Amino acid sequence: MLDTMSEKPIMLHNDTKLQSLMKHLRITVLALLFLLVLMLLAYLKFYTTKPTSQLPKNNAAAINAPASNRGITYSLTNPSSIWVIVNKQHPLNPLTYTPSQLTVPNVPLRSNITAIEKQVSSVIVPALEDMVASAKQQGVLINLQSGYRSYELQQSLYNYYVQTQGQTQVDMYSAKPGYSEHQTGLAVDLGDINNPSCDLQDCFASTAAGKWLAANAYKFGFILRYPDNKQNITGYGYEPWHFRYVGVMLAEQMKEKNISTLEEYFNVQ
Repeated sequence: MLDTMSEKPIMLHNDTKLQSLMKHLRITVLALLFLLVLMLLAYLKFYTTKPTSQLPKNNAAAINAPASNRGITYSLTNPSSIWVIVNKQHPLNPLTYTPSQLTVPNVPLRSNITAIEKQVSSVIVPALEDMVASAKQQGVLINLQSGYRSYELQQSLYNYYVQTQGQTQVDMYSAKPGYSEHQTGLAVDLGDINNPSCDLQDCFASTAAGKWLAANAYKFGFILRYPDNKQNITGYGYEPWHFRYVGVMLAEQMKEKNISTLEEYFNVQ
């Protein structure tokens, strides 16, 4: 009888330890489950807050795009997209598209620039201003020759050029209304303040501004849109002054892979 009574406290002590262990185990499991729920919510939030202008799933460009670009992709056809491809085969839709927000950037302007052309899409303003300021810090003075052009302005310019030069010649360098990158507000013609005689000329490539832009524009998200010897791809002759904003990520990818045109990068005819 004494032996039985002496064992009872030991058994109660063991039960207490077991209950305490189970309690700690339950707390640990609940904490782990809570952590997993938080991780799942963070994952879902990350992958459901991509830009709204996603490439369509059936678009070949989305499939062929580099892996590092698949996380953030933009439409090749939406006129408000920074990756929109506008050329002789791919007009804007609608043809009379107007950017929702146009802004006059804080950069030097061509002396006789029109009120329309001094504007650009607000999307590119920070990058354009940073680029021009960075060039100035290195002694290179760049101005804006032409930014946004409305459908009506492009129509007026194109018709005038055709009347004075003939359509065959004009189609080598001027876009029909609705087919111009300038209409998106994402393209800019840039000039050299210290060498204005080469503005909008092939010799711009040899100016301080032309050389600096060719070497550094990609760092700010701009690409030289109409490179030399690419007319069969872009549809236009060499324009060392015409730069197009596509965002730093894509500009750096194109630079890294030595691909100079959007048509080649996205395999678009």
